[in-house]
Amino acid sequence: MSALRIGLTKQSNEVALSLFEEPYAPTANRRRRTFGRAFLFIGILLVSAIAIMPSPYVIERPGVVVNTLGTDEIAPIVQVSGKTYPTSGQLNLLTVSLVGSPEQTPSWFEIAQAWIDPAQTILPLDEVFPPNQSVEQSDAESKAMMEESQQDAIAAALNGLGYAVPRHLYVSEVFKQTPAAGRLVAKDFIQKANGKVVDSLETLRAEIQANGAKPMVLEVLRSGAIEKVELTPYLDEKTYRLGVMTGYTYDFPVKVKIRTGDIGGPSGGMMFALAITDILTPGKMTGGLNISGTGTIDVNGNVGPIGGIQQKMYAALRAGSKLFLAPSANCDEVIGHIPDGLNVIKVSTLAEAKSVVTKLAAGTSPASLPTCTK
Repeated sequence: MSALRIGLTKQSNEVALSLFEEPYAPTANRRRRTFGRAFLFIGILLVSAIAIMPSPYVIERPGVVVNTLGTDEIAPIVQVSGKTYPTSGQLNLLTVSLVGSPEQTPSWFEIAQAWIDPAQTILPLDEVFPPNQSVEQSDAESKAMMEESQQDAIAAALNGLGYAVPRHLYVSEVFKQTPAAGRLVAKDFIQKANGKVVDSLETLRAEIQANGAKPMVLEVLRSGAIEKVELTPYLDEKTYRLGVMTGYTYDFPVKVKIRTGDIGGPSGGMMFALAITDILTPGKMTGGLNISGTGTIDVNGNVGPIGGIQQKMYAALRAGSKLFLAPSANCDEVIGHIPDGLNVIKVSTLAEAKSVVTKLAAGTSPASLPTCTK
């Protein structure tokens, strides 16, 4: 079979007609093109399938920002009874949004996007959701930590303002297969250890270490009655332990209510304490500035480290804040990761945080205040 081809010669503009045989070349080319398209199509399908497959990771992203001096749709975030003072500006509590759960992890496409975004961090699923803990248990634990951080923040703020805040040490959880199991129960209020009055966790720890690996007697208030409990501490990494978690309840001289909705975890403690301090102190502590920060707080006003600080720095910047208070203990995660335009000041105590806010309100340059350095 012959084919008719029309072509334009290079020597002239004349159209030439030629008859010639084309036995195999066009057919071979068509086959190669067909196979090439098929392989390309299969490749696209494979890449697409892999991209949407679940991964064994979760992603941390900047979360919601809450002004602790502000209000929600119903009432102020921090409500204080009695004599209070007007405030201004913002003291922002920062959060981290978690993408993924054991039931549904992010796709590899989402992981790839997070990999190139400095505002996001990729973490192994088991690091966030331990295999022996359900999502419901994790949520309940996070909520409990938030409630405890609020109580500690109120106590720290009131202590810092000179109020007397009586506190009571209690057992919040008893671990299985430990000396405390079957002997102590949740909500036991610890009164004495080997006859010595226990007024703090530090006192209890000191008594346990001094006692060592021999029987000791605790006096606890249980259901309104004093009971004596004998148990023997065990040695764990050079430290004697009973096998319990503890917490404090307080007798507050001022009524404080904090509203956080579904936010969990302990990292808002410092910002709650600053807000309470501002509300109960004459003058506007922030001077109208937009200040963000994060950090746990204990009853003595010590600021502790938190997770997700890199995401929280980006959350602050996106909320229009150029001033960020970071726990000194988080400095190793701050260095080299500060977003452009954000000034990070390190603090170790509530007193330091209050001093920093006051200085910033007075016009002090952030560059002259303590920061994280290599």
